[in-house]
Amino acid sequence: MENLDRENKYFRAKEKVDRIKKFYVSLITYLLVIPLLAGVNYYTNEWHYAWFLWVAFGWGIGLIFQGIKAFGYNPFFGRDWEERKIKEFMNEEKNDNRWK
Repeated sequence: MENLDRENKYFRAKEKVDRIKKFYVSLITYLLVIPLLAGVNYYTNEWHYAWFLWVAFGWGIGLIFQGIKAFGYNPFFGRDWEERKIKEFMNEEKNDNRWK
């Protein structure tokens, strides 16, 4: 049982590290591609229409959500909300005698 718990912790930690790694790769890609698109935008129409800002905005929103997921920040439910709710429902089921 203890070994299984340790494996679960390892896999959860590995998944979290993978999410953080993907976020940083996406961030670096964003920081390289957006200036390139700005350069193309300037070269093609000299800022008459700054279309690269739409790309930067859309991609930036996605990047924000990816960062929130990667670092586990959830402003709506708090840090341990999910775990507290699971324990609460388990206690309710334990105290509920209808199932016996």
